[in-house]
Amino acid sequence: MTTHNELLEILANGENSGVEFKRDDLSTQDLAKELVAFSNLTGGIVLLGVEDDGSVTGLNRDNLEEWVMNVCRDKIKPEIVPFFEVVRDVKNGNDIAIVRVTPGYDVHALWHHSTKRYLMRVGTQSREASQEELARLFQRRGLVRAELRPVSGSTYVDLDQRRLRNYFSDIRQQDISSNEDQDAWESLLFNTEIITEDGVSVGGMLLFGKTPNRFLPHAGIDAVAYPGTEQDYDAREHTTLRGPITPLLDKAGNILENGLVEQALDFIQRNTPVVVETLGGRRVAYTTYPRDALREGIVNALIHRDYLLTNTNVELAVYSDRLEITSPGRPPNGITPERMRSGTRAARNQLLKDMMRDYRYLENMGMGIPRKIIKGMKEHNNTEPDLVEQDEQFTLRLHKKDSEKHSITDSR
Repeated sequence: MTTHNELLEILANGENSGVEFKRDDLSTQDLAKELVAFSNLTGGIVLLGVEDDGSVTGLNRDNLEEWVMNVCRDKIKPEIVPFFEVVRDVKNGNDIAIVRVTPGYDVHALWHHSTKRYLMRVGTQSREASQEELARLFQRRGLVRAELRPVSGSTYVDLDQRRLRNYFSDIRQQDISSNEDQDAWESLLFNTEIITEDGVSVGGMLLFGKTPNRFLPHAGIDAVAYPGTEQDYDAREHTTLRGPITPLLDKAGNILENGLVEQALDFIQRNTPVVVETLGGRRVAYTTYPRDALREGIVNALIHRDYLLTNTNVELAVYSDRLEITSPGRPPNGITPERMRSGTRAARNQLLKDMMRDYRYLENMGMGIPRKIIKGMKEHNNTEPDLVEQDEQFTLRLHKKDSEKHSITDSR
């Protein structure tokens, strides 16, 4: 229940991304519009009986709760069941009704004149979602998978046959056809979602493409190493890592050609110092960051990023006091940094996740963040990683131990 003081504070702060003021004589479609927009973002409340300027004029509609529930059933598809309450005598004897909705598991639409309108909340406005916003919203709700979309202009021949044979024969230990039997290969790749009827899938291109960035310019990693604690034009190294995510392995599992993960690890190794300390009279050398934590962070950024955001790569930044891995897109399916710390699992790109698990990049239990990153950093240098969700990106930040920040021996 909302207290008077809480409600007065909301009124004083005005409308925002999660609050809308309305008189209670608004139309059914106007109420549905606001509730749909809130549900398609992060949830919110509509206060009925309030003017745009926050003044309280009270409630006059008969059977208000029944009317609100009918709007949510008849004017919203799929329907929404909101939380409804009336707070009495808020100001000058006037009441306010609170209609609260949470983020939906579905993508909701205003249903009016037999037409669906998809809306989103942007600041203090509820407006129709653009085509790109709507695609990302469906993906975020788990209703569409960007990794299974066909890559325009691509065909079977744009895949690296060596990596495909390596994957199916050596990693999955399947019987495979000769390279010349293209029909058999296309059937296998179609059934495993690496290709579609209209070309190579996005996931297939990312994993096994000969030159993924030719078709998907945003498929690489922008890697930069700064000399200090801030971004600087005078970077020690700045490069874009390109190529398929997967490595090429020999029969024994040794790496013949790096994938993106190994390229990123090599970049970090040559741009971070080796730490040397004296323990019990002995000089002991160890890496700045534990390799398992780095590998887990890089893999997560590549397989969980939002590939519908086509104007940016995964970003890897090495500073003198920390390392940051930034992945485009918010975490999928309602996952928050707090839930990640607890080991909650959700995949935006299930194909990428499954195949990278086949390569043993991921734990079967999906506990990489709490075990390899959080616990790994605690054991390595007693620091706590930051998991930061901001705007349309997610950042993993690893810290050096304080005593290392002015250190020691450069590994290059």
